[in-house]
Amino acid sequence: MTDNDTKDDDTPPPSSEQESSQSHNTTGDTVIQDIDESGDPHEADRTKPDEDIETWMAQQSDTGGEDTETGDTGDSNTTETDITNTSETTETDVTASSETAETDVIDTSETGVNNPPNADTSHSRDRSSTRFDFNKMLETDEESENKGLFDDLLAGEPIFENKEVLRPSYTPHELPHRNDQINQMATILVSALRGETPSNILIYGKTGTGKTASAKFVSQELESTSQKYDVPCEVQYINCEVTDTQYRVLAQLANKIIDQNRAAIESRLEYLSERLDNITENNTEFDTVEFDHIDRSFDSLSALEQRIDELESDRAEMEPVPMTGWPTDRVYSTFFDAVDYRERVVVIMLDEIDKLVEKSGDDTLYNLSRMNSELTNSRISIMGISNDLKFTDFLDPRVKSSLGEEEIVFPPYDATQLRDILQHRADIAFKSNALSDDVIPLCAAFAAQEHGDARRALDLLRTAGELAERDQQDTVLESHVRQAQDKIELDRVVEVVRTLPTQSKIVLFSIILLEKNGVHNINTGEVFNIYKRICQELDADVLTQRRVTDLISELDMLGIVNAVVVSKGRYGRTKEISLSVPIDETEAVLLSDSRLGDIDNVQPFVQARFDN
Repeated sequence: MTDNDTKDDDTPPPSSEQESSQSHNTTGDTVIQDIDESGDPHEADRTKPDEDIETWMAQQSDTGGEDTETGDTGDSNTTETDITNTSETTETDVTASSETAETDVIDTSETGVNNPPNADTSHSRDRSSTRFDFNKMLETDEESENKGLFDDLLAGEPIFENKEVLRPSYTPHELPHRNDQINQMATILVSALRGETPSNILIYGKTGTGKTASAKFVSQELESTSQKYDVPCEVQYINCEVTDTQYRVLAQLANKIIDQNRAAIESRLEYLSERLDNITENNTEFDTVEFDHIDRSFDSLSALEQRIDELESDRAEMEPVPMTGWPTDRVYSTFFDAVDYRERVVVIMLDEIDKLVEKSGDDTLYNLSRMNSELTNSRISIMGISNDLKFTDFLDPRVKSSLGEEEIVFPPYDATQLRDILQHRADIAFKSNALSDDVIPLCAAFAAQEHGDARRALDLLRTAGELAERDQQDTVLESHVRQAQDKIELDRVVEVVRTLPTQSKIVLFSIILLEKNGVHNINTGEVFNIYKRICQELDADVLTQRRVTDLISELDMLGIVNAVVVSKGRYGRTKEISLSVPIDETEAVLLSDSRLGDIDNVQPFVQARFDN
């Protein structure tokens, strides 16, 4: 006995209602409705006429009629082909077929269409259960889209451990080959730790010889030692290349010292307020409260309260100086009061002091050098740093005598000394084995060829490291140093001249020709005459004289020429023009232009001039 026979024996015969339902299903309209509800894939058959539908029904009955005659409903999900099933079974099949529609293939084991009893349906089930992970794919695409501009650059390992060590602003803990100068400064300033006025110091030396770094190093040591021994001593640094007027120097000094005074007052008020609260809130006897050596003179509670009121009043009166708007004498008075507020020694370090004298004269130095005769509580010492050995020649004799009490000269570094400096900084700045053996000697040799500029050597080493890092190299090579040398050598003025428009280059070349032929105090008319001849030579458009005057003003703004409007009396006003850049280098850059390179020797025609 087969499985089908067993099922037929167990299945009850169809009822009269089921028979009537089967008889009704033989009509074409009912069949179309059942097929539509069951979601049968043969959608094209829906549009067939009734005759075609009856033919299709007969074919289906030939394949599955045996089960229909015995009333076999098959599996609960097999009514897609068993058209003679009841309407209830059809509803179940609709649900089953909608569930199986979610899979990529139709599971024939569930639909029962021509499915053998022992058919292997595992393959169909595996395919229906396997699904593509679209979320994972979207996340991967999203990560690739979110990859920014700097992600690739950050992917490589950096060469630098601490790049700031190679900056000019960095003050090292040790300065090789400057021990003599440092010890000389220390012996002069040690008197400040004894409460005495140190001598004024002038420090000379070329750029990159360690003047500022050594002075800052000594200043840090001075301040740390003063805190160690509880001696009021401080150093105030001013860069006179930026702060180049008397008003600005005095205002910046005043504001720095006012901030320090206010901080000291805040600290003192907090200390005294704690003791006052201890007396008033805890009913502590005044005699049992201990004060430090500054305020041991308090003999009563009213004296303590009076001192607190005085400190609060002093704090309110300390008004910062605005950077503009006050008379200079008021700024000086505010600075004087701030310095003399409490006992201390102030060392004022004026870096690039020659820029201050060049811009605003020696009034600032005169006032600062004469303050000690008027101060009561504090003392002032001046430390000037300059690249110009002769700037004191322009000082008032009284200022010169008081300012230049001590002079220290910093000689240029040689190649061996530069190598030691670079090695000392490279050990901190770079990771281990990041430099090839010939990098530091080559940087030292390039810097020593000029004038022993340690700043230039440090810039060269830092730039070489940056170039290697951009190439995503693990080691800085000799080629990177040579590239860095070429990069630094690219002068700003040369680059500006190279990128000028053609008409501006012709105007500049006209000025160069006039100066090379011995013409001084060149005026606009002379430049225009040579300009016209060069334009004719080059077959270029000739601009008007007014437009040429505008181009000269643009060159003046760029710092390439110096143009000053002067009056010639009855002959009117004109511009006197002179070059501000090296003539040979500028001419070579201009002639490198393909158009200007074709100029023949154009001898300038200088018109007769009436010099007033």
